[in-house]
Amino acid sequence: MGNIKKYVFSYNELENDSLLHTKDKLLLSKAKEVTAKAYAPYSDFFVGAAALLSNKKIVTATNQENASFPAGICAERVLLSTITSLYGEAAIDTLAISYINHKNNKSDHPISPCGICRQSLMEYQLRVKHPIRLILAGMKGKVIIIDDASFLLPLNFSGDDMA
Repeated sequence: MGNIKKYVFSYNELENDSLLHTKDKLLLSKAKEVTAKAYAPYSDFFVGAAALLSNKKIVTATNQENASFPAGICAERVLLSTITSLYGEAAIDTLAISYINHKNNKSDHPISPCGICRQSLMEYQLRVKHPIRLILAGMKGKVIIIDDASFLLPLNFSGDDMA
């Protein structure tokens, strides 16, 4: 029969962002604020991301859509590209992600990165050998904190698999 294995991870769920530590609250507020700069005329789903780097710099980014669908790019991958362009392979200590859905003006629960972004975050943290802590939230409501982005991608695929 084989060995049955189980994958489990823990995360912290807070009732709202007022329960965050000051540094995390600031980072999440930057992610919320930058959603206004997203370019999402097709989906009306605006996503903002803010990263606190190990060098103490804060970098923000948004999703960028394109009429040549699916040529758009998610806020998380825009952020990783920006960090690499500006700071080389700087480690990310914490990454906050927020959004607003302008179709229904809802943003009352955390969202999680898409599959491509999960792979990109996991690979980035493998590259810089530093876990990325995630803060996920809407404009209001609950907040989820995950200590390591790789928790979102069990049985992940990496460059080691191609060696």
